Amino acid sequence: MATIKQKVVIPAEPIEVYDAYMNSEKHTKFTGSAAEIDAKVGGEFTAWDGYIMGRNLELEKGKKIVQEWRTTEWPENSPPSRLEIVLKKVKGGTELTLNHTDVPDEQAEDYRKGWIDFYWEPLKKYFE
Repeated sequence: MATIKQKVVIPAEPIEVYDAYMNSEKHTKFTGSAAEIDAKVGGEFTAWDGYIMGRNLELEKGKKIVQEWRTTEWPENSPPSRLEIVLKKVKGGTELTLNHTDVPDEQAEDYRKGWIDFYWEPLKKYFE
């Protein structure tokens, strides 16, 4: 299993970045694909028209999101991965740190690139 670690600065306040990620309408708007998010601990979510799914394990508004995460392409016997996003106020906005563990090795490079292309770049544009 692989781990993906990324850091990016988003030009917005931590609470705004948190809300964009955890609010169904905002998530749908910045990604351009349907998201349904039950934004409470234990709540389930889907994103990218049902391609991504999981549930919220830990939520700290404006600071931290921890989720159990998988996609429709996940190998059948693989457990869900663990996604942790930490938000910190910095000059120029919010430093977002992603730590995505237990990703199937054969899919890690696609998801590494996917986070940048389908999340961080659109999120920056959303706030510009």
